[in-house]
Amino acid sequence: MKRSAGILLYRLRDGRLEVFIAHMGGPFWARRDERAWSIIKGEFEKEEDPFEAARREFEEETGSAAPSGPAVDLGEVWQRNGKCVVAWAIEGDFDPATVRSNTFTLEWPRGSGEQREFPEIDRAEWFDTETARSKLVKGQVPFIDALERHILGN
Repeated sequence: MKRSAGILLYRLRDGRLEVFIAHMGGPFWARRDERAWSIIKGEFEKEEDPFEAARREFEEETGSAAPSGPAVDLGEVWQRNGKCVVAWAIEGDFDPATVRSNTFTLEWPRGSGEQREFPEIDRAEWFDTETARSKLVKGQVPFIDALERHILGN
């Protein structure tokens, strides 16, 4: 079973709750927007501490360490691909222009024999929670619900 751990940054801006999410990199996601975004996350091994893995993945995928501060446990979700994702929310701020993602290698175009590198995430942005719900892959929307319950009492 594949497991991923992630961090969902949040902030309150003009009385609105906003979250920092990332657009997935690579050719499959290049022309997609709706349901093509994710919390910043990555896979971890069974012996790893999931929260420490989430912090490591945040740094690998953004080029900056995750903010320190209290972490809100958002629980876990199962995505359609069978992967279990656990997440924490941390209040902080982040300049999207500073994102510097690590890369992965993929044969592209398929069947060409040519190996190309793509960023794990190609951009990240702040969105209000309503907009984030339409952009996130469907399986991760419950993290927004959990964050709102914790912050706003909804």
